[in-house]
Amino acid sequence: MSVKFEPVTADFAAIVSGSDLREPLRPVDRDLIIRASDKYGVLVFHDQLLSKEQLIAFGSQFGELDTGLQTKLMHKIQNRIGDASVSDISNLDASGKVAARDHWQTIMNVSNRFWHSDGSFKHYPNRYSILNAVVAVQYGGQTEYADLRAAFDALDEPTKELLSDKVGTFYSHNTRDWLQVDAGDEERKAYPPVQWPLVRTHPGSKRKVLWCDSKVARISGMTVPEGRALAHELIEHIGQRERVYSHAWKSGDLVMVDNRSALHRGRRFNLDERREMRRVEVVDTVHSLGEVSLA
Repeated sequence: MSVKFEPVTADFAAIVSGSDLREPLRPVDRDLIIRASDKYGVLVFHDQLLSKEQLIAFGSQFGELDTGLQTKLMHKIQNRIGDASVSDISNLDASGKVAARDHWQTIMNVSNRFWHSDGSFKHYPNRYSILNAVVAVQYGGQTEYADLRAAFDALDEPTKELLSDKVGTFYSHNTRDWLQVDAGDEERKAYPPVQWPLVRTHPGSKRKVLWCDSKVARISGMTVPEGRALAHELIEHIGQRERVYSHAWKSGDLVMVDNRSALHRGRRFNLDERREMRRVEVVDTVHSLGEVSLA
């Protein structure tokens, strides 16, 4: 039986059935998932609690998995999962217990509440983020996804004209600086600022997207205050309710999001309650800045 897709809305987010992600995908089903991702941006699979090895195997069917975040930053803090391909998106310390409020894992959950695209601050960003819920919380903790294609379509013409030649500087520590999270020079240098046009074309759907998130620290042709105010305005526009799908997690849920067409953010939950999520990220080989820093 081939995979089937039940749209949440006409062209954003779909529920996927008819597959067991613990097993290799048939080529025809893999291609169907890619085409569905191009159309819907966010794909939701229920009842798919994967081991880390199975999660790696599933993600690897769509391209090279990113290991940079783990090797450059996260493994220096803790390495609970033990594989550079898998990010520990939890509030747990290295021993597997709920982390203290000032622990990096807890702070990461707080910083994830800002609208962002995984990897927007990298020279090699992420095509897909694949997040699997191991333990979900009883209240809150949803992940919201916002459609960047619909956000561009909804801009008025003067704003489209304003943005047509604008370039944003994306910096990994932009939101962390807002939150006054301490970071040393080595950590800040791990990902130097990069520059991306604020309007891009999605390679699969050919639709234009409004490419702006909480990592934007400045915008070309503007003073820093003016650019940051515009970035804030654009993010508010992107996150309007009619363009957002909110996912309430259950253990075993797996969500595959195309970072090129959607932003996401986590929602507040009780940080004293155990929450365990695992993520793999597929490298974007189409949108790439290579090795040259544009900072």
